Amino acid sequence: MSRPIYLDCHATTPVDERVLRTMLPYFTEQFGNPASVTHLYGWEAEAAVKRAREGLAEAIGAVPEEIVFTSGATEANNLAIKGAAEAYLSKGRHIITVETEHNAVLDPCRYLQSLGFEITILPVQADGLLDLDQLEKAIRLDTVLVSVMAANNEIGVLQPLAAIGALCHRSNVLFHTDAAQAIGKIPLNVQTMQIDLMSLTAHKIYGPKGIGALYVRRRNPRVQLAAQLHGGGHERGRRSGTLYPPQIVGFAEAVRLGVREMEAESKRIRQLRDRLWQKLQTLEGIHLNGHPTQRLPGNLNLSIEGVDGQALLLGLQPFVAVSSGSACTSANIEPSHVLQALGRSPDLAYASIRFGIGRWNTPDEMDWVAERVIETVRSLRSTTAGSSFNFSGIESL
Repeated sequence: MSRPIYLDCHATTPVDERVLRTMLPYFTEQFGNPASVTHLYGWEAEAAVKRAREGLAEAIGAVPEEIVFTSGATEANNLAIKGAAEAYLSKGRHIITVETEHNAVLDPCRYLQSLGFEITILPVQADGLLDLDQLEKAIRLDTVLVSVMAANNEIGVLQPLAAIGALCHRSNVLFHTDAAQAIGKIPLNVQTMQIDLMSLTAHKIYGPKGIGALYVRRRNPRVQLAAQLHGGGHERGRRSGTLYPPQIVGFAEAVRLGVREMEAESKRIRQLRDRLWQKLQTLEGIHLNGHPTQRLPGNLNLSIEGVDGQALLLGLQPFVAVSSGSACTSANIEPSHVLQALGRSPDLAYASIRFGIGRWNTPDEMDWVAERVIETVRSLRSTTAGSSFNFSGIESL
C-alpha cells in the first residue's frame, strides 16, 4: 500500500470531493467579500454565505440569525464560555463543566478561574457518562453556564443532551455544548434538546479546516454574549473578521451531506467498528473505554494491558494511521485526562489506542488492521521482561 490506512477520523477527515466542488468557484470566480455591498462580486459572496447560514441552521433546528461563523470549534467554545461569563456578570461567576471535556473548554474555564470565577468540574461515571443528579446538585443561584460536550473526542461517549438541557432550563442556567464531533453524525436539534449555545466545526465531517460556527439562541431565552474579537462588527457584532465564503460554503455542504446520509452511513460505520472490535477480542487484557453503546458509531477506544501505547503506535507505523487520544494534546507525555477520569490506571491510560473509522474505510481494512494490531501487541509483549501479565478480562461492546 502506498499510504497508511487512515483510522484517525476524530482528529480530522479528508474533504469530500462533493464538498470541494461546491467550494472551488468561490476561490477564483465568485471571490468577493461578503461585506462589499456595492457591486456584483460582494452580492454573490453575500448570497452564498446567506444560503450556507440557512443550511446550517436548518440542520440543527435553528434560524439563520442564530449562526455565528468562527474559525473553528475552539474559537466557538471560547466565545461561548468567555462571552457568556462576561455578559452575565451581574448574575454570578459560577460555571459548571465536566472533567472529560476537550481542552478548548477546560482551558477557557481555567482562564476565567484566574480572573476570579468559580469553576465546578464534575466527574463522570466509569462509562464516561455524566451523573445528572450530581449536575443538579452542583447548580447554584449564581451559576451562569453549564458546558457539556455532545460527543467525546477520545472515547466517543454521547451525553444525554436533552436531559441536560431540560435541567438547565428549569434552573434558569444557560446550556452550552461542544458538538464538534457530533454534527452530521448524530441527530442534533437545539429546540428539542434545549441547547442555548452550540459549537460546531467542519473538518470532523469531511469539510475544510479553519471554519466553524457557534449557535446562539435568540429567544426563550435570548442569549447575550460579549464579543471576544473586535474590529468591524461582523456577525451582528459578535465576531469581527472578514467572512471566508469558500470555507463557509464547504462547511454547509459537508453538514448537508452528513445529515442526509447519516442513517445509512452510521449503520455501515458501526458495522465496521464492531467487526474490528470482534477481531481484536482474541487478545487478552483488552479494555473498552467508554459506554459500550452510547457512543459515536465510528469510535473504538481501547486500553491494552502489557504494552506501552507509544510503542504500539510506532509498531503500527507506517501501515496504520491512528492515535492514542486527542490530536490537540498528542505531544503531551501525560496520560489522557479523559481515560483517567474513567478510573483507568496511568498504565492503562498510557496503553490506549483510539480508532476513528470514517466514510471511506472498508471491511478488508478492518480485517487487515486487526491482524496488524494483534501481531504488534503479541510481539511487544514477548519482548517485555517478565511478560506474565495478570489479565483482567475483556469487556463487551
